[in-house]
Amino acid sequence: MKGLKKIALATAIAAAPFAANADLKALDDSAMGNVTGQAGVTIELETKVSIGQFKYTDEGSFAVNDLVLGGAGVTAAGAAAGYTDLLDQLKIDIDVADDGDAIIHVGTLDGNPIDWGVTVGSMQLLAGATGSDSTTLISNMSGFGNLAQLDISVDTATDHLNIAAAFNVVDMDFDVEFLGIGVRDMVITGAGTNFDYDGDGQTIDDGAAEFGGALTPQQEAVMTTFANVNLDVYKGSGLGGATPVTDVLRIDVNNVYMDMSIGAVEIGGTSIGSIAIDNLAVTDTKLAVYGH
Repeated sequence: MKGLKKIALATAIAAAPFAANADLKALDDSAMGNVTGQAGVTIELETKVSIGQFKYTDEGSFAVNDLVLGGAGVTAAGAAAGYTDLLDQLKIDIDVADDGDAIIHVGTLDGNPIDWGVTVGSMQLLAGATGSDSTTLISNMSGFGNLAQLDISVDTATDHLNIAAAFNVVDMDFDVEFLGIGVRDMVITGAGTNFDYDGDGQTIDDGAAEFGGALTPQQEAVMTTFANVNLDVYKGSGLGGATPVTDVLRIDVNNVYMDMSIGAVEIGGTSIGSIAIDNLAVTDTKLAVYGH
């Protein structure tokens, strides 16, 4: 898992979290033992996955074609930056606590964030048995980045699956084919030190401690440099109506914090400009998913 040697932007993105890695690995083998009181299981993994087609069918179908997931090197830009095409150096610690809670921590063998890459040939809407039409929604997708944190836990008291992740996207390109729009050089990073994470009116730039002061400076650097996502998944009730539906799939997005930029938006193959979004925060968002 080599560093980005040829992309200055990626170097800036990666520098702080790499330096902070000793604290990012807070849930290593010994710490996991302290948290759970169990020896647990560790899985080391390297892989590359290719799928010719994934298709969801209702009356018509939604199809994802030529999907490849691996290391950053599965993309041309990632390979040029020195990455391999293997999703490698993964170290997965699995523990079950005394109260029955399951705790899964995804780390790395070499102590660096996990480089990932994905390519997708196309995403299509396909007509059912009585039709012949199709629409290509997305095509020529290629992107890579780094995963700095992935912690998954199941709370037996609430039956909630919690996912906490920190990641970046160093470079992503794709075409929104049915609209004739091309997206080039999309970058996703953390919201930075100028964002008020805890809502107290001050930021790290103001000298305030964010995240309730619960994180070390090194961990705080990781959380602000990488986009971070925290959500709960569980079985619950619908969100409203006179008689809310029951036993639906609930997804509560506790927070998403990130910055995003797009180097060029193309229409008809010609750039019409760039886009930058600073301090994007998605909070208190709830979804209820069920059949109809």
